[in-house]
Amino acid sequence: MIDVAVVGFAEAPCQRHAISTTNGVEMLVPVFQEVLAATGLSKQDIGFWCSGSSDYLAGRAFSFVSAVDAIGAFPPIVESHVEMDAAFALYEAYAKLLTGEAETALVYGFGKSSAGHLRRVLALQLDPYVLAPLWPDSVSIAALQARLGIEAGLFSERAMAEVAVRSRADARSNDRAQVSGESTVDDLLDADYVADPLRAHDCAPVGDGAAAVILAAGDTARRLSPRPAWIDGFAHRVESPGLGQRDLTTSASTAAAGVAAGASGIDVAELHAPFTHQELLLTRALGLGYGTRINPSGGALCANPMFAAGLSRIGHAATAVTTGRADRALGHATSGPALQQNLVCVLEAR
Repeated sequence: MIDVAVVGFAEAPCQRHAISTTNGVEMLVPVFQEVLAATGLSKQDIGFWCSGSSDYLAGRAFSFVSAVDAIGAFPPIVESHVEMDAAFALYEAYAKLLTGEAETALVYGFGKSSAGHLRRVLALQLDPYVLAPLWPDSVSIAALQARLGIEAGLFSERAMAEVAVRSRADARSNDRAQVSGESTVDDLLDADYVADPLRAHDCAPVGDGAAAVILAAGDTARRLSPRPAWIDGFAHRVESPGLGQRDLTTSASTAAAGVAAGASGIDVAELHAPFTHQELLLTRALGLGYGTRINPSGGALCANPMFAAGLSRIGHAATAVTTGRADRALGHATSGPALQQNLVCVLEAR
């Protein structure tokens, strides 16, 4: 079995209504430069490239092909793409390295949410026969999930606000906050609802951004990093897109992916939770205890670039390992309405 590790990670600052092209080239070029410089690699050293983005979000066909301009026209590359968060592209690249067809891979994701109507775009991922024709927005669907969780006694609006306060404090300490100023839990609970029971602090701000991760196999990883974040387990599970066909107060796919990936003994967990209540549901599904630090980066709640936020969660989890802040970390990514699809990546130092 070939060992594969994360040896590099970089992300662009997540900005609201950033002035850049919809194909993401301007966002990606400096991110590529940063992650390659950190590992000492050149573009010619990368054996496989894989990306995650959305043509619907970009508003043009084959936008991911245009984004390849950020890599350059020469030399020729081996490249692939998923119409999902780039965390799922990382899964493809991981499988590629396991086959021995490449020793290094660069995975990147990008999204310009401000280019269009994000809530309307996300309705396209719903069941095409029953839900999508109604065009329900993503925040309202999340509010339905939150209401069910509250009525089931799993959490409260105060517990949700506590997640927001902690996430914002962590984001400020990492210079990742998109929300200025400090607020107490009581301050947040005094705000009006956006979609009952969700308030503005319960929802991730819409932002434009990009992220990149470099994978390397075996001795190549050891050469590129003094402390690689070795992938110990990687799993992806899917549930029905029909909201009435699954229990929204649990995340069975997250729990199953966590078991398959061996998610135990976790020091740091980076959870892709664009809504406060989803962090609470994911923590419960993965069985994470008090000894696990949740989203020390501030999480997706404070910087949620579409199609890059999940990859960033794995990148931040890997960084916790490579910097010595954790011996075992978990990166999580989600896609689809109300935590429909979930991916878990367990990383460790060896």
